[in-house]
Amino acid sequence: MTKLSRSWLIDEKVVAIQFLAEQLPELSKGRLKDAMLKGAVWLQQGKKQKRLRRAQAEVQPGQTLALHYDADILQRSAENSQLLLDQRSYSVWWKPAGVLSQGSLWGDHLSLLRQAELQTKRPVFLVHRLDREASGLLLLAHDGKVAASLSQQFQLGQVKKLYHVAVQGWLSDAQKNTGEIRLALDGKACVTRFNVCKQLESGVSWLEVDLQTGRKHQIRRHFAAVGHPVMGDPRYGNSTSAANTLALQAVELSWQCPRDKTTKAISLPEPMRLFHD
Repeated sequence: MTKLSRSWLIDEKVVAIQFLAEQLPELSKGRLKDAMLKGAVWLQQGKKQKRLRRAQAEVQPGQTLALHYDADILQRSAENSQLLLDQRSYSVWWKPAGVLSQGSLWGDHLSLLRQAELQTKRPVFLVHRLDREASGLLLLAHDGKVAASLSQQFQLGQVKKLYHVAVQGWLSDAQKNTGEIRLALDGKACVTRFNVCKQLESGVSWLEVDLQTGRKHQIRRHFAAVGHPVMGDPRYGNSTSAANTLALQAVELSWQCPRDKTTKAISLPEPMRLFHD
């Protein structure tokens, strides 16, 4: 069996792994325990839902137990993210390409959120995202109030985010002089500002990009729309998708510390960068 999604309303107290094994004899206990550890089993009571990882956990009457099993996802592995700055109530990480910002119904072992939770042994809250295919800096919170403060800063555009991006082709003089793309996405105004760092003989341009707004896939969609898709983009890049990795990297962040209200900033260490001057 490669993929299934099942849920059960429990009417009497049961042990999670025993119940799942009885309901799904086609899956061994070993596979079920692995799915639990990797975040594919959920426990719901009312509107509250959480991942259930303990095989011997008791599930009470009135609770709903669910399994979202995808053998392909569960067998995948991901490179470990690295902790770059730890302020206890929040932290900054380097997320490698291929690592999700957060998990899905089908598991969270491929996500930065789970990696950070395991490494820090603290609660972890996501306050912004970075595409799975992209790499670079990501800010996480470890406290609910701090998470709310940082999330608000991102929503209000108070966090400065700089990216390095390689795009297909050389930009025209008019595009370079303008230095920005104004194009609505999903019915909302969007602005992407950029500077050309280097144009290669291979027909690739390296850019420094400053996001003024934060729509989904904004950088990738904007540059594809003006005829210069990001190299290695499997969704918007057409012929560029043969590249080994998405050439989009978050290299600088600056924000206001929720604790002492001072401005904090971090740059991605040079050895981790895709583009070097």
